[in-house]
Amino acid sequence: MSDLTGEIIDNRYELLSLIAAGGMASIYKANDRRLDRFVAVKIMHPHLANDEEFVNRFIREAKAIAALSHPNIVSIQDQGWNEGGTPAVFIVMEYIDGFTLRDLLLEKGQLSPRELLHYVIPVVSALAQAHSLGINHRDLKPENILISKDGRVKIADFGLARGGLLGSTMTVDSSVVLGSVSYLSPEQVERGISDARSDIYSFGIMCFELLTGTKPFDGDTPIQIAFKHVNERVPAVSTLRPDIPAALDEVIYRATSPNPDQRQRNGAELLEELQVVQIALDPKRSQLSLDLDLPLISPTPKRKNPRPEVRVGNTLVTRIKSFTEPTSVRNKDGKPTFIPEGKLEAPTMSNSGAIRRKTSKRVKRNRYIASIVFLMLIAAGLYQLAWPVNGVSIPSVAGMSLQDATSTLSNIGMKSVVALKEFDSEVPKGEVISSSPGGGAHLKKGSTVSLTISEGIQVIPTPTPTPTPTPTPSTSDSTAPVAINSYIGLTSDQAQNELTAAGMTVNQTFAYSDTVPAGSVISQTPDGTTPVLPGTTINLVVSQGSATVFIPNVYSLTRSAATTELENLQLKVIVRKIGLGKHVTNVSPKVGTQVKRGSTVIITLG
Repeated sequence: MSDLTGEIIDNRYELLSLIAAGGMASIYKANDRRLDRFVAVKIMHPHLANDEEFVNRFIREAKAIAALSHPNIVSIQDQGWNEGGTPAVFIVMEYIDGFTLRDLLLEKGQLSPRELLHYVIPVVSALAQAHSLGINHRDLKPENILISKDGRVKIADFGLARGGLLGSTMTVDSSVVLGSVSYLSPEQVERGISDARSDIYSFGIMCFELLTGTKPFDGDTPIQIAFKHVNERVPAVSTLRPDIPAALDEVIYRATSPNPDQRQRNGAELLEELQVVQIALDPKRSQLSLDLDLPLISPTPKRKNPRPEVRVGNTLVTRIKSFTEPTSVRNKDGKPTFIPEGKLEAPTMSNSGAIRRKTSKRVKRNRYIASIVFLMLIAAGLYQLAWPVNGVSIPSVAGMSLQDATSTLSNIGMKSVVALKEFDSEVPKGEVISSSPGGGAHLKKGSTVSLTISEGIQVIPTPTPTPTPTPTPSTSDSTAPVAINSYIGLTSDQAQNELTAAGMTVNQTFAYSDTVPAGSVISQTPDGTTPVLPGTTINLVVSQGSATVFIPNVYSLTRSAATTELENLQLKVIVRKIGLGKHVTNVSPKVGTQVKRGSTVIITLG
């Protein structure tokens, strides 16, 4: 399909850039000109728009998503046909500015159990609602799980969804072609049928991959992979990750059973099991996330029928119709006794004793949880109030100019002093090489941080050898050879100045070197061992420094400070943001890793 970037669909949606393309459609980032917001527009490929079955399936996708109102499902906002320009069948969806679970897996290699549960429990919650409405996703994979920059998890692409709201099923062939074979359940491959348990299988395969960094089955062709799903058992995650908790291992192993009857029945059952595992891994989560589960208080409707009687012990108590009436109590002998207004909670009766309301275990538990949460909040508040007195977290100032470092430390109430100056071939003159204590340490306000400042590249002057006198011809000859020096190891500036003054033409090229400091000459041609004629071109290869650098520690730095420090090392920077984070909480590759200049470094703000 040709790129439609720049087109305006339905006189409303301006296509800005192509996000992704699949077998049925392409997805564009677009501007909704009517509401002035970004949206995602999914446009069916033209060669399929003439196929009534494909068009119907495309429209069913819109209906499927529209029927699902869930915070973890990409919402649908519009659907229609473009009538004013290029013919197109389209769906307009919520635009998610972020990355996919596949991107996260490529960055981290594999997820920890807690990270896995953090990202997939919202997915299962969404599946639970879809399954309750009879809708199956049928194409679960990391590429279809979106994570926004503020940390929200969303399921996308219900293009293969099927259920009671969507109409007929698909054939075996179309199921295999349209689905992602690595995540297809055995029954989808064999019989072309699927239900909620097929989504459970795909989910289990996805979890296996996220935890181990590899799919359970591989092959040279999709047919080979599909054959393994039918004829082989997905191994337990623990065979590749022995550190996986047994409970989580069991949930995933059950989800990937080749027999649908042995899997969890639907998303709701799977969600319940995963939440149990999550609370077991993090007991504090149960205190902070459990609902108080108190009964709702609703007004008692007025009753026209006689007031019912409730037995308390050996006493019958007539319910109060209004607060202005006395309460009637019948004793054991059947004679009525009237209790004055306001005495219902604790009437004095010799035959039954005081009427007391029993507090349930659930209410006691919830009161206990509420008390703990309240005490934790008070402790956190006191800690925050006391923290400025107890200590201040020292930011990393390495790579900053002396002025910026001094200002940064001063802003948090710290003093700074230049304790040492050193030559450094990688840190420009006047910038901070290191601090003592380093970034991340804690000191009381008013303490002093010692700074080590770079003096730049150390230039060691080399005595200029006295050239051998060249016999002067009897007549002045401008074409007589001239002796030149070797400038290997010296700065390119010195070589440029002296060779130009001697009448030579200088040509400089650059190369990386692990032994020659940046700005110094690696090699020279001619090498200076023999005299040359004036005007000769002298070729100099100048060092750009080492071809590799070590990833610096930019944790706790702001986005701009971390980006500047990394770009100064000729590294490319990609920034990812979680929530409202303003400081670096993760660096990939890890700090201290040796990489080539020009490599990409991903920093996460949290």
